[in-house]
Amino acid sequence: MSHFFKRTSPYLLWAILALPSFAIVSQALGAETNRVYHQLLHPTGEFAARFMIISMMATPLMMLFKGWRGPQWLRKNRRYFGVAAFAYAALHTLFYLMSEPLQRILAEATDFEIWTGWVAFAIFIPLAATSHDWAVRKMGPAWKSLQRWTYGAAVLTLLHWASLHDWRSPTAAIVHFTPLALLTLYRIWSTYSRRRARALKAA
Repeated sequence: MSHFFKRTSPYLLWAILALPSFAIVSQALGAETNRVYHQLLHPTGEFAARFMIISMMATPLMMLFKGWRGPQWLRKNRRYFGVAAFAYAALHTLFYLMSEPLQRILAEATDFEIWTGWVAFAIFIPLAATSHDWAVRKMGPAWKSLQRWTYGAAVLTLLHWASLHDWRSPTAAIVHFTPLALLTLYRIWSTYSRRRARALKAA
């Protein structure tokens, strides 16, 4: 396992992240009715959320498991997971547009379970567009400020997923996001504790 964390090629990682899309795209290309596109909304949305969650868990996992190579590898490669999340979210959005008539899309655009998804996707766009080394160097400290919007996208994604079908089945969304929520709370607590300890030591 340690050998995997040391030697993983980014091309291999991209191939692994793209694997689910091969079956999804093949189904879409063979679609004869809009119903197929509607059925593909679920897997594309779930993979988008999963990869976003994985990318956001990197830092708190590294704080929790100091010295373990797994979280270190994840933090080093989290941008790949973030871009993969955007790619699946883009497929999710495309299939939504292809599965519904324009009149219905416009009519339900202000529904809570729909506009939360649109806003989450809108936040994803600049995050994905700046997820490369040139943007990091060019933007400087502003890059980190922009990346914090990921938390807003995560909250909106959770609300979008949980509120579908009139909140009748939010369990899957809650199960997926609970580990991230707990790790984020740990990160906040850990950061606050360290700052408080430094302040007391300096006093």
